[in-house]
Amino acid sequence: MLEPPHDLLEKARQTLKHAYVPYSHFPVGAALKSSSGTIYTGVNIENISFGLTNCAERTAIFTAIASGEREFDALVIIGETNEPIAPCGACRQVMVEFFKPDMPIWLTNTAGKTVQTDISQLMPGAFDSLT
Repeated sequence: MLEPPHDLLEKARQTLKHAYVPYSHFPVGAALKSSSGTIYTGVNIENISFGLTNCAERTAIFTAIASGEREFDALVIIGETNEPIAPCGACRQVMVEFFKPDMPIWLTNTAGKTVQTDISQLMPGAFDSLT
């Protein structure tokens, strides 16, 4: 599937307005679909001490985990970028922990550009439970 599921894309797009980005002014939204069918959203939440900032992807994943989810089917990440947004290294490592290597991940932007990938492509050679 080259295009992200419409429901996930719209949820991710809608969450952008909830991003807390007073320092970077760079909102990011994410929508994660669990195997139970529930969609969890996340936004980036900044802190003046930048190391304490949390990314949209990790916010969605951690919310799902805190709700008891452990299996996931798809993730959409959206940003106000020229090209499809890519997750940072910390988010990629968290994805390795919770996503199957071939679970679809769509990187998008508000202009409609989309790239489909998965965590095995985003994080080759990652630390995992088998390493």
